[in-house]
Amino acid sequence: MKKLLDDIIKFRDDRGWRKHDTPQSLAKSIIIEAAELLENYQWEDTSPNMENVEEEIADVLIYSLAMCSDLGLDPEEIIRKKLVKNEVKYPKNT
Repeated sequence: MKKLLDDIIKFRDDRGWRKHDTPQSLAKSIIIEAAELLENYQWEDTSPNMENVEEEIADVLIYSLAMCSDLGLDPEEIIRKKLVKNEVKYPKNT
């Protein structure tokens, strides 16, 4: 995960985009990319373009991981913490 994060940040920084990546702009970008992902499923009678689905998921993840990096958050740690909370909130079906 560390190498992936480093590659994302290097890509961004090599292009001088860091100055634009505030938490607010990254959060907006995540929502925009998620909407573009949803667009693939807009019409129930059509099959999604899986190449585009893959690209939009990647965009959501890239922005999310960049935001984690900028906020000093460990993505694996915050996901694991959330899974623990979800275990309590949504117990197993028995």
